[in-house]
Amino acid sequence: MPSPRTEPAEAARSHSWLRQAFLTALAVPAVRFLTGMDVIGRERLPQTGPAIVAANHASHMDAFMLLSLFPAKTLAKVRPVAAADYFLANPAISWVSLNLIGISPISRKVKRGEDVLAPARRALERGEIILVFPEGTRGSGQGMGDLKGGVARLAEAYPAAPVIPIWIQGADRVLPKGARTPVPMNCTALVGEPLVWAERQDRPGFTAALRESLEALAAAAPPQKWS
Repeated sequence: MPSPRTEPAEAARSHSWLRQAFLTALAVPAVRFLTGMDVIGRERLPQTGPAIVAANHASHMDAFMLLSLFPAKTLAKVRPVAAADYFLANPAISWVSLNLIGISPISRKVKRGEDVLAPARRALERGEIILVFPEGTRGSGQGMGDLKGGVARLAEAYPAAPVIPIWIQGADRVLPKGARTPVPMNCTALVGEPLVWAERQDRPGFTAALRESLEALAAAAPPQKWS
């Protein structure tokens, strides 16, 4: 099994054409078919990096739903940040995760002195758009859990990278936690105004502002309906 600290960039670049084909010809059309994926505030999506997209997390569909928001020409620069212990669990899952989905793996088990955000930092340094779930793990879909401080740390380290909050409505009903088979359900992505580190005094304040933005988007989400 690859180390959680293994940087996928070289492998991902060597398979970039395969990843592009997988996402544009298979994964993104499948997500759009299953979910309808209405988008409110699409004009706020970043088209170039470095940028940080921070979204709520209730389903394994979330990363694919976020990827489906971007045009094909941008997808090569969009990289989901994902848990190494799950997505590098065995050689087959690891290969798909690194080369087709294009994840930037981080460890959820922190070793002393280890910078678990290093892969995300390198992605931002390469000018990529990273997709982050600041709750750190999937929730039930009923509101949000506590937000970790990783997004604030990245925003502080890369103040030129805007943080774009996105609320995903309905992923928990398409593929709930523990389910194996997705079901069709109309979903909505609400894209908020970017947050910029320079506007905040400290990490807790930035994290609180991010939570406030996500909660406001959740409150504005339309009722769900079957696709």
